Amino acid sequence: MIGFLRELVECESPSDDAAAVRRCQELFAERVSDIADTRLVNCGAGFGPALRVDFRLPGPRRKLGEGILAVGHNDTVWPVGTLARMPFRRADGRLWGPGVLDMKAGLAFFVYAMRALIELDLPVRRVVRLWIVPDEETGSHCSRALTEKLALGSRAVLVPEPGTGLDGRLKTARKGIGSYRLTVKGVASHSGVDFAAGASAILELGRQLERVAALTDLKRGTTLNPGVIRGGSRVNVVAAEAEAEIDLRVVRLRDAAAVDRKLRALKPVDRRCALTLSGGINRPPMERTAGVVQLFRTAKALAKRHLGLAIAESATGGGSDGNFTAALGVPTLDGIGAVGEGAHAPHESILVDRIADRTALLALLTHTLGQ
Repeated sequence: MIGFLRELVECESPSDDAAAVRRCQELFAERVSDIADTRLVNCGAGFGPALRVDFRLPGPRRKLGEGILAVGHNDTVWPVGTLARMPFRRADGRLWGPGVLDMKAGLAFFVYAMRALIELDLPVRRVVRLWIVPDEETGSHCSRALTEKLALGSRAVLVPEPGTGLDGRLKTARKGIGSYRLTVKGVASHSGVDFAAGASAILELGRQLERVAALTDLKRGTTLNPGVIRGGSRVNVVAAEAEAEIDLRVVRLRDAAAVDRKLRALKPVDRRCALTLSGGINRPPMERTAGVVQLFRTAKALAKRHLGLAIAESATGGGSDGNFTAALGVPTLDGIGAVGEGAHAPHESILVDRIADRTALLALLTHTLGQ
């Protein structure tokens, strides 16, 4: 399993390099060809293909209708060449390397969970499919519709993204994510000769960002972060243009709608300026529904009964493709992949001694849900 994971990590696959993502998908397909039928699926110009993996598991003829869907991604935030400074290595009880935690380990775990079911001849009466998207790190814009279509034909979705913390808590709730751009058009003038004739887009943007910040409600889990701002041309020119990119996180979908209405209702303080708001909600929240809770309780019971492990649940502000599937009402369990730390950071790593139990739990869940 570690050898397979090493191959995946060393096949670098940043989201914005379609050829690199394709190479990694093709490698994956080749390595699972003995136990699964695979198909590359083009999902949009500028992105590598998605990969659909249908496992050939033991048992009688598959039940028609709802199957088990595992959803993951093979794209990473790391550009090609990162291995030169962050090589795959095993040290200090961990495996290190770009993308090892988020989320190539989870993909490897799921494959070997299916190999375990085959080797132990444990029957699974439903179709089991792994769906690997190429663009999760950039918002899943090209793959979302395909993911949702597959989820609607499933009775449950397993997402082998990393667990929370070094205890590997599973994820039963994720915040929804919105991305907005607020653009201000002002009136340019010479700041020394004709200052009063100008209407500063930068000053107007600052006033508007105070209003945007006031929409944050920590008690409800709603946050708005103006993470990037741009504006102006020269220091001696009253700025004619300015803009801000705003990140929105919400716990509940209804909160997203309320914030969206307030953002679109913003009016300029200086009437000589004009405001334009673009963007919206990219990922709906993964809410802790009854179906999600039941799926977690099933996993918790299996872990205790068969593995002697106590597992806990968590909520997180980060998003995944599990947001999409859960929002459709399909029971979704996330964070069931590797245990480690450092996603998107130079110390990205997973714990070696948590590989076996996470893989076993994926196998147990698939076997149980597949009856």
